[in-house]
Amino acid sequence: MTSSTSFCQSGESQQKEALRDEHDAHLAHPSAREVLELLAPKPGELLLDVGCGDGYLSEQLQRCGNQVVGFDNDLRLVAAARSRGLEVRHGNAEQLYFYQEFDAVLSYDALHWMQRSDQVAIGIYEALKPGGRFVGEFAGAGHQKILRRTLRDSLARRSLDFEVADQLYLPTAGAYQRVLENAGFHVSSIHWFERPVPLDCSISQWLQRFGGRYLALLPVESQEAFLNEVSEELAADFLDSNNQWTLDCTCLRFRAEKK
Repeated sequence: MTSSTSFCQSGESQQKEALRDEHDAHLAHPSAREVLELLAPKPGELLLDVGCGDGYLSEQLQRCGNQVVGFDNDLRLVAAARSRGLEVRHGNAEQLYFYQEFDAVLSYDALHWMQRSDQVAIGIYEALKPGGRFVGEFAGAGHQKILRRTLRDSLARRSLDFEVADQLYLPTAGAYQRVLENAGFHVSSIHWFERPVPLDCSISQWLQRFGGRYLALLPVESQEAFLNEVSEELAADFLDSNNQWTLDCTCLRFRAEKK
């Protein structure tokens, strides 16, 4: 993986690979640094990185003098993170098993894959020491709304169920604040914002790389026609006069404390 993100301060299949590739691509965005600044780690703290992927952010934190435990549900990525010399646990974040071990918990670009958000929040609350903090960023309400609506409509015309492939947790700021507060957290900041993402390829190529969960609903011989149809419908919203495609992404960023 290549990424320019650096910081120091006092989902078995091609589909999973594509999803993680998208995650890794997001690490190059300035928001990754901003989330780490919100975390404000202090040297010597013990941190948990939920949805750590191949361990890139965990490694950055460890280089800055923190003790970091990574956590991910993909064995291949757990192995990749361990190859960085990190301590990484394998498991489902909806079933965390830690108790008052960590000074802080970080989750970047991962929580939207975890539909049982209440269980994730409770597990993280239990994992934190009193006074610990939980900081993260993930896709929020309205994320890729136009793209996902177009995919839903195109699949429906083929009598295919978009929801089978989608399965994203995309809350509003208010809804996620309630999840955190119900788990026992005090939410000191939570912010929903739009984050348009320029693509380095066409929307069809992007869907081939990152939309495998939708394409898998279709026979291989039908995928090209589907991609052409979706591209034509999205061009009016996503393609500018310079032939630049831009996706309609959103984010939720938050900080919460265990009082």
